[in-house]
Amino acid sequence: MPAQTDTLLRYRPWRGTLHGPLWSALAMARVSLRLMFRRRLYWGLFALTLLVFFFFFYGQYLVVWITTQVADDTVPVAGMKVPIKDFTRFLDRLALNGTTHTFGNFIWFEGYVVVIVLALAGSVLVGNDFAHGSLPFYLSKPIGRWHYVLGKCLAIGVFVNLATTVPAVLLWIEAGLLFDWRTYYLDNLDLLAGVLGYGLVLTVTLSLMVVATAVWVRRAVPMVMVWMGAFVLLRMLGGWLADILGDERWRLIDLWNDLYLVGMWCLGADPATLRPQPQPAYWEAGLVVGGVCAGCLLYLRRRVQAVEIVN
Repeated sequence: MPAQTDTLLRYRPWRGTLHGPLWSALAMARVSLRLMFRRRLYWGLFALTLLVFFFFFYGQYLVVWITTQVADDTVPVAGMKVPIKDFTRFLDRLALNGTTHTFGNFIWFEGYVVVIVLALAGSVLVGNDFAHGSLPFYLSKPIGRWHYVLGKCLAIGVFVNLATTVPAVLLWIEAGLLFDWRTYYLDNLDLLAGVLGYGLVLTVTLSLMVVATAVWVRRAVPMVMVWMGAFVLLRMLGGWLADILGDERWRLIDLWNDLYLVGMWCLGADPATLRPQPQPAYWEAGLVVGGVCAGCLLYLRRRVQAVEIVN
């Protein structure tokens, strides 16, 4: 008579629904998200992105309230009566009025925190796979190399959209509620499409850059240094060269500014209203962003294909 434990030792076939290899990218993205959500540092950085969002959220409400209620009043500042319009002039620079520059400025300021979040995510989700030899295990399964890259890019894209696109859409909804919602939503559907387009550009570009950089440096500290150099040092260098040499094309070495220009093109902004001035043309920034994406894809193709697989 067979023992009761014999049935537990036999092969039990999979009884669920079998999917194609493309579904493996979703599984890797799900596991990557769980891995990041368990880290307290990520939640601390995500709280900083929420602070920027709440500043714009309540700032937009404050501007509307001041305009409709106490626009003609004054407030005491250093013993003088200062009109509220002059007191809130700094809010006008942020364009907290539900227009194109409201969302452009919001995503611009979110970028300071997004860079740190993505540097952490890249080292944890991708760099550790190369450092600890986990990638050959993934590729030994019946999936392709690009399924692995796609899964990691999807996970990183979730972080990008949680910090930029989703809050920007909420700001668009709030603007419609504060202003005349009967006309705002219909008249600014192209603005919503621009926000989604801006988010798509950020998702594709930054996810490819994160994966490529993590494959290259692998560790968290070197990756943070590389990203700070690419998004902070090059920004300062590009602005300095543009001012000294008088050629705005030097700003093209600032990738975040290039993404900003492409995003403002999606939003339909007038190039003359961008800050700082002068700025390169939209198509020049688009070429730089496209070149960066193409370079990341070529580098990933070379490095991922070089991984030995044991079936």
